[in-house]
Amino acid sequence: MPIPKSLLSFLDKRKIKYETLKHRIVYTAYDKAATLGLKPQQVAKTIIVNLDKKDHVLGLIPANKNLDKKKLMALINKQRQKAKLPNHKKIDFADEKWMKKTLKGIKLGATPAFGILYKLPTFIDSALANQPKIIINAGDYQNSFKIAPSSLFKLDKNAIKGSFSQAKK
Repeated sequence: MPIPKSLLSFLDKRKIKYETLKHRIVYTAYDKAATLGLKPQQVAKTIIVNLDKKDHVLGLIPANKNLDKKKLMALINKQRQKAKLPNHKKIDFADEKWMKKTLKGIKLGATPAFGILYKLPTFIDSALANQPKIIINAGDYQNSFKIAPSSLFKLDKNAIKGSFSQAKK
């Protein structure tokens, strides 16, 4: 499956510099890093979590790390406090049913890093944000984008940088 035209158009209209990468079919960011001969900390995995079973946010963490739900929740609630909104209490991964219904035109598990495209607040782990270039999903299992993290912040002025990943155990 080629990269969805809607994604390419989304980036091109906003004058975002990117490179497309075609690779063998992979289902994890860690495998993508190995396939491309890159360090896992240069490859992003996209996670989507739900908050109190109603709100959703998109997060990006390095392939060699796991999500630290407590840290992400603290970061989210810090932002909510600034906006004088009540804190969320529960965090969990988004379910497949919601993702299939909401994230149209892409393969499940290959969600691009563009929360703004799906009207989702975006959080980018500091470990990724500090890389010169990162590899992100392009909507399917054998295509990716190489992009500067600064471009993600250019795309979404409200994207939040913070530390919310932890070393794999």
